[in-house]
Amino acid sequence: MPAKKAAKKTSTAKKKSSSTKKWVKGVTTDSTHPRAGLFTKDPETIARELASKKVSPKGPASGMRMLNYFINRGGKGLSPARRKTLERAKELLSERIRKAREKKERESQ
Repeated sequence: MPAKKAAKKTSTAKKKSSSTKKWVKGVTTDSTHPRAGLFTKDPETIARELASKKVSPKGPASGMRMLNYFINRGGKGLSPARRKTLERAKELLSERIRKAREKKERESQ
């Protein structure tokens, strides 16, 4: 009797190539105008400036989107310390947005 050959296993999982296009490369926006070097500052400064009308004319939520975009764009290239600083800035900015919404709700009542 001839010996049966073992079935060759094939993997259906595809490996990501390094040449895969990144979605952030195609993003263009003009909703926020952060000054150069802003994202290298301390969390309080980042949150304060991104919440300002000068940087985010459409409101602090635009600043939050820009901060998230920056973090996503940095990806794995951000050091843990830098990521922690930027995440803290997100928390502070989120608090400012929440307070602004509460104030707006109180004024409309």
